[in-house]
Amino acid sequence: MSISSENTSGKEIKNIYSISPFTLLDYPGHPACIIWFAGCNMRCSYCYNPDIVLGKGRLTYTGALDFLRSRSGLLQGVVLSGGECLLHSSVPEFAARIRDLGFLVKVDTNGSRPEVLKELIDRSLADYVSLDFKALPDREVAVTGGKYFEGFRQCLDLLLDSPVTFEVRTTVHSNLLQSRDLLKMSSFLAQSGYSGVYYLQKFQRNAPTLGKPGPDRGGIDLAALETSPLSIQIRG
Repeated sequence: MSISSENTSGKEIKNIYSISPFTLLDYPGHPACIIWFAGCNMRCSYCYNPDIVLGKGRLTYTGALDFLRSRSGLLQGVVLSGGECLLHSSVPEFAARIRDLGFLVKVDTNGSRPEVLKELIDRSLADYVSLDFKALPDREVAVTGGKYFEGFRQCLDLLLDSPVTFEVRTTVHSNLLQSRDLLKMSSFLAQSGYSGVYYLQKFQRNAPTLGKPGPDRGGIDLAALETSPLSIQIRG
């Protein structure tokens, strides 16, 4: 597949919404930039990137690669995020070009496109993956607006069977997920063979959101999670 990802008019498609030129937080241990891909197949009401999810792309792959060339020697990693970056089937070719420039590649994914993740893994194009665990089947429609658990399960299995470093994370809004849900999710991960840290991300109260999740009744109750079979850490 051509990296240009041309449409029928011969013009290069703009898949990328924007680029954050520098971060020390989003790629553990590496100074990086974030490439935000437009569009997402999920409709999580707590999502704090509504402009990216609902917006159109503004930048081409060529433009993004030109930016990365200007950061050679200054950055070590590139985070592919969104929206949902793996909705775009040309992402593996883009990742290959990024690797050719000497950068590490981190992928943030909602776990709904296992076939694209498999291609990245098979071609050794992902150095680190952050896999979102939205919910178990009994809560996934309330959280995401659809049924995506099977794709997540396949992504988890792919990563467990690969040498790729990865983490699993869940964004928590108390109207959507409570401690009992998080304990069940933690148990599912452990039973699946995951032994890493399970990261819980706090809902961002002061940001515009994609929907109306309702009032968040408080932070994450760590005491209620003491029986988790996995180590749990809170972010942000």
